[in-house]
Amino acid sequence: MWSTDTYWFDVATVTTLLMLGHLSFGRFSEHQPRWRRLVKSVVGIVLIVGTAALFGRIWSWALIAAIGVALVVVHGWWLPRHGVNGWTAEPRERYYELLGLDSRGRRGKQ
Repeated sequence: MWSTDTYWFDVATVTTLLMLGHLSFGRFSEHQPRWRRLVKSVVGIVLIVGTAALFGRIWSWALIAAIGVALVVVHGWWLPRHGVNGWTAEPRERYYELLGLDSRGRRGKQ
């Protein structure tokens, strides 16, 4: 009845991980417009499912693991090293400064 060797399982897995990521780390992208966040999610789904279709599911899971490692490195090591809490994105001014944004989260410092 239920099968995990379908592309729909891959889509469900990726969308679940994206949803958890948005819930946990959404404050890091509050400065981005919603359409850009939506496009990023669609590109992520297409990338993972496309990798599964072209190269096999092992490679798509390896890509998911590599993205997870990158997430841990950025939020657990790089951001704290630069004075930003990797879980809360505080202090917000320092986080925006690292991204090259002004104090309200817009492009171009003023």
